Order: sequence, then C-alpha cells, then structure tokens
Amino acid sequence: MKTQETKKLNGLDTSQMFETVGAIKDQPSLARFEFRASNQWKSGGENQSEIQGFYGAGREDDSREEPFVFTAGEPPVLLGANEGANPVEYLLHALAGCVTTTIALHATARGIRIEKMSMKLDGDMDLQGLLGLDDSATVGYEQIRMNLDIEADCSDEELDNLIAFAWEHSPVCSTVRNATPVSLGRS
Repeated sequence: MKTQETKKLNGLDTSQMFETVGAIKDQPSLARFEFRASNQWKSGGENQSEIQGFYGAGREDDSREEPFVFTAGEPPVLLGANEGANPVEYLLHALAGCVTTTIALHATARGIRIEKMSMKLDGDMDLQGLLGLDDSATVGYEQIRMNLDIEADCSDEELDNLIAFAWEHSPVCSTVRNATPVSLGRS
C-alpha cells in the first residue's frame, strides 16, 4: 500500500494549507470566524482570561478540550505584583505573533523556506492619558516599533515583498493600525 508523504515547509503541511485555501475560494462563507474570550477580575490589576471555543469554517469548533488561560497583571510600579504580563504587553505579543505567523504562512504559499525569524517590539506610552491627567496625551501606545530579523531562501526583493504583504494582511497588525470599532456594554 502506498502512503502519501506529508510535505512540510516552514512547519506547515502544504497540502492541507492549499486544500483549505481552495475550500475557502469555493465557499467564501467558510472564511467567516468569530473568536471569543472571557475575563474575570481577581484583584487590583490582576485578571484572568480564558479562551476556548470559536466559530469558524462553517461550524462551532470543538478541538480544544481545555481553555487557554492567561493571567494579566501589573508590575509593582503600576500597583501590581507581577501576576502576569500587563495587557499592553500582551498586545505586543499578539502583534508579534500575528505578523510572524502571517509571514510564515505566506512564505510557505510562495515556496520560500524561512531559515530563521525573530522580532523585537517596543512601544511608547504616556500614562497621563490612562490616568486622565492630560487630555492631550494619547490613551494607549503613541508608537510601536517592530524590528524583524529574518533569513530566507529568496532574493531581498522577494523578502521585502513578503514582509510588505504580511504587514498589510496580518489581522492583529491591521486591527492596531486601523480604527476597529469596539463596543462596551453591560450584561
């Protein structure tokens, strides 16, 4: 009996990737996803989020037996006890993770092998905005700098095109760069 060998590039199953893309092209409704998180305040600046279920690919997902649990806290200088990364640090993690994953996905689709990739991020914030002390101060990051170190088996021009494409197509990067409507209600 002949078995089909799984071809992987950049850690991704290329057959599965192209089948997924083909299915979405044939049935665009499969591209609609709803992601969810729930959060519970613990004390002070500490709170905990759980992420488990989501809707995607035309159905409710049941692949996660246990929720992912994330504890957010604050450093002592911000009245916390380092219970976990603070929310704006999680945002940097989400941004780096999404851009990195987007680069890896699109490199694979283009047949580009990534030899190494890492990223460092830093952002500037004036807490006067958070504290309501200065109405001219930005509430949130004033600027985020991402520094990508990447080596791949392609020309510099191909790599620059890949990075520019990922910059434009990373969902978290797009959410941060563009004004995404957010609503806050009470239950």
